[in-house]
Amino acid sequence: MIQYFAPNIADTLLLPDDEARHCLRVLRTPVGGCISVVDGKGNRYTCRVCSSDPRKASVEIVAVENVLPTWRAHLTVAVAPTKNVDRIEWLVEKLTEMGVDRIVPLLCRHSERKNINTDRLYRIAVAAMKQSLKASLPVIDELTHIADFIGECNDSQKFVAYCADNVDRKILARELVPGTATALMIGPEGDFSIEEVGMALSAGFMPVSLGESRLRTETAAMAAAQTFHVINML
Repeated sequence: MIQYFAPNIADTLLLPDDEARHCLRVLRTPVGGCISVVDGKGNRYTCRVCSSDPRKASVEIVAVENVLPTWRAHLTVAVAPTKNVDRIEWLVEKLTEMGVDRIVPLLCRHSERKNINTDRLYRIAVAAMKQSLKASLPVIDELTHIADFIGECNDSQKFVAYCADNVDRKILARELVPGTATALMIGPEGDFSIEEVGMALSAGFMPVSLGESRLRTETAAMAAAQTFHVINML
C-alpha cells in the first residue's frame, strides 16, 4: 500500500504539490482512483481522486480511520546530534519507523554538532512514516539546550543513559514500566558532563545502562527505544 501525506487534507481536500506529482504523474493514478492519505495526526483517509491536474490535485474523502499507535505510551527520545550528520538522519528515520512521539535534539557541553537542519529531519520523518505505514508523525524539536529539556520534561518515567561509573546505574529493561509515558535521554559522543548528569538526577531522571558494550550515540538511542517497545509488548 502506498501512503500519501497531507497534514491538512480534511480542510483543503488537496494533496500537497510533491504528493500530487507523485500520485498523478509518477504513478499515473486516474481520476476516480482511490488512494490512502495520512495527516500525521493519527488519521488515515481513503480518498477518491477528483482532478488530474498535479497543480491542484483535489480529492474526495470516502472514509476515515483513526490509527492508534502500536506502542502503549508516549515516548520521547532526547538525543545529542552526532558529528556525522548522516547518522542523526539515519536515527530519525529508524526511530520513526519503529515508533516515537517526540524527538528532541540536545545541545550538551560535549556536543560535537551544534546545529541541525530541522526541516530536513522533518522530511526524513515524513518519508519514514509513510514507508512504515504509520499515521502519526513524531514532533521534532529545534536544537534544545539540555538544561531547558530537563526543566520542562514531565514524563512519568525519565531515564538518562550514562557511561561513567561514578553513579549507580540501573539496567533500563528492568526499570521500564509498560504503559507509562517515558523520556529517554542519550548523550553525545563524549557523553554527558558530570554537571549535566547531576542536573538530570536532581530533576528525577534515573541513570541507566544499556549493557556492557560501549555504544555509539545513534546505536544507544535505538537500543533504548527498542527496549521501550519490547517492554510495552509484554
